[in-house]
Amino acid sequence: MALCDNRTVIITGAARGLGRAYALAFAAEGANVVVNDIGTSLGGEGRDTSAADGVVAEIIAAGGQAIANYEDITDWDAAGRIVESTLAAFGDLHVIVNNAGIVRDRMFVSATLEEWDATMHVHLGGHFCVARHAVNYWRAKQKDGHNPDARIINTTSGAGLQGSIAQAAYSTAKGGIAALTLVQAAELGRYGITANALAPSARTRMTEQAFADKMATEGQAFDTMDPANIAPTVVWLGSAESAAVTGCVFELEGGKIMLEDGWREGPMVDISARWTPADVGAAVADLIEQRVEPRKVWGS
Repeated sequence: MALCDNRTVIITGAARGLGRAYALAFAAEGANVVVNDIGTSLGGEGRDTSAADGVVAEIIAAGGQAIANYEDITDWDAAGRIVESTLAAFGDLHVIVNNAGIVRDRMFVSATLEEWDATMHVHLGGHFCVARHAVNYWRAKQKDGHNPDARIINTTSGAGLQGSIAQAAYSTAKGGIAALTLVQAAELGRYGITANALAPSARTRMTEQAFADKMATEGQAFDTMDPANIAPTVVWLGSAESAAVTGCVFELEGGKIMLEDGWREGPMVDISARWTPADVGAAVADLIEQRVEPRKVWGS
């Protein structure tokens, strides 16, 4: 029996790159796959549904089950239709992989409100809308006495965990997704739903431009940046075997799986009285001296 037999997964942004790798890997493990993609450019412009159709054709040719879906994940009603069409096609839903995203690289001093809003709309809005509709279904299922055994798998980024030069909007959105994951895990466990997030490093349209040298690993004995390297962990997180794992953020690259340690309390000083402004500087300097050195912002 395959790892995801009789499980159904919606993958957003599934026509290319990481999403395509996830779709093929889930199908290979027996899952019914909904390949959602509106086929926009890297910046979010235009529409082309042929790539999603191509992934579905690959899955079916290999003996799997899949349908294409072209709904906009940032539109509340459209996101609801993604869930509805999934249930109509396969009768159930178990996994949401929120993978779709855009990037508008810009130094903060040159950033525009339009670029900022567009980035938040796709990343945060898209993560919210699809999962929120799925949770409605799963909660009703749990109230009817059935364990939905459901998974939300979100996509953050190294940019969201440590920041990235020229990616203020993208880093902010991805940091928000990490926080959203923690809240979802804390709130939704009572309904039989887990929530985890990925910070994948792999060769995609997005990373080939921003990190060209790092992504140039094709032809090596082990192609570290092949998106297919990320897929096995994602498939396992979507399986029934991962039921005890929730509220985690995993950094994935090549053959590496790293569990993020999260925001933890660091050095502290407590004088059990009110501080004077003149005394704060020395105390902060001492705390900084004691802290574990943080990772640098990408590009700094």
